[in-house]
Amino acid sequence: MILVTGGAGFIGANFVLDWLAASDETVLNLDALTYAGNLETLSSLEGRAAYRFVHGDICDRALIDQLLAEHRPRAIVHFAAESHVDRSIHGPGAFVRTNVEGTFSLLEAARAYWGGLPAGEREAFRFLHISTDEVYGSLGPADPPFAETKAYEPNSPYSASKAASDHLVRAWHHTYGLPVLTTNCSNNYGPFQFPEKLIPLMIVNALAGKPLPVYGDGLNVRDWLYVGDHCGAIREVLARGRVGETYNVGGWNEIANIDIVRTLCALLDELRPDAAGSYSRLITYVSDRPGHDRRYAIDARKIERELGWKPAETFATGIRKTVQWYLDHPGWVANVQSGAYRDWLTRNYAGRENSAGAGA
Repeated sequence: MILVTGGAGFIGANFVLDWLAASDETVLNLDALTYAGNLETLSSLEGRAAYRFVHGDICDRALIDQLLAEHRPRAIVHFAAESHVDRSIHGPGAFVRTNVEGTFSLLEAARAYWGGLPAGEREAFRFLHISTDEVYGSLGPADPPFAETKAYEPNSPYSASKAASDHLVRAWHHTYGLPVLTTNCSNNYGPFQFPEKLIPLMIVNALAGKPLPVYGDGLNVRDWLYVGDHCGAIREVLARGRVGETYNVGGWNEIANIDIVRTLCALLDELRPDAAGSYSRLITYVSDRPGHDRRYAIDARKIERELGWKPAETFATGIRKTVQWYLDHPGWVANVQSGAYRDWLTRNYAGRENSAGAGA
């Protein structure tokens, strides 16, 4: 069994689905179901014996201790985090609580659990922490991409809280010997992404005939990673990564935001043409957000060199799959927009004795 935290969020849910598509090893999914946690994403796993869901908070140390003692996972894969920069600017407290205090709580519980394991299980145990390239700060146009040795220079409450969690994970390895692994990924995109993020927001707004808001001059650059590729990288790091090491995971796709939006408009013009004309007519420039990092880029050579991983999707193939997925799943989008997805827990678990032991 593996314990996954934040497995109802975008990347976590994709990872759970990917894991169980290829393995019968049980996943215990712990998620607090904040606004971005959506159990409807995992509805296809209902009745699957290898999947269990627990509604809970990583800050709840007693719950974590109970789950570890009861289920005895061989690994913890830690996705749970507040992850939206704009939200962190308006409400940084939630980011410090979940990303810093929650990671501390989880590390302490893992340390106590790991320390009590028999020798063989203790040797095999892993704590895999999923982080972001935003901890490294902003790059200039000619700067080399972020390598694992790049100094941390976080510029938003979100990235600062993730940087703090990365440092805690590192310290728990060097001080206590906890067998940790860390991945720092670039911008993910793909199915089931909450439509506050750039790509799904543009798709959803375009289909609704709403403005497509682009920050500043639109020339902020990000490296884009298809979420399915990210899931594959996590599998490789968990299976074969060197304990104590950090692996940067990127898509080798540096693209300016305005070019992302124009690509989406062109795909929608092709796949769902609008009688009113090209969706590009909806592009609207808006005031930039505070502290907006200019460029991120990931050097993913270490993970390729050591573990043989590299992305399978180009941006052209991944973005087409993504647009088609949103076109094919209007019900999922509508439930997210209306808030109906929040009712899934009540609908699905009403009358069950113990959510910790229920298949979902």
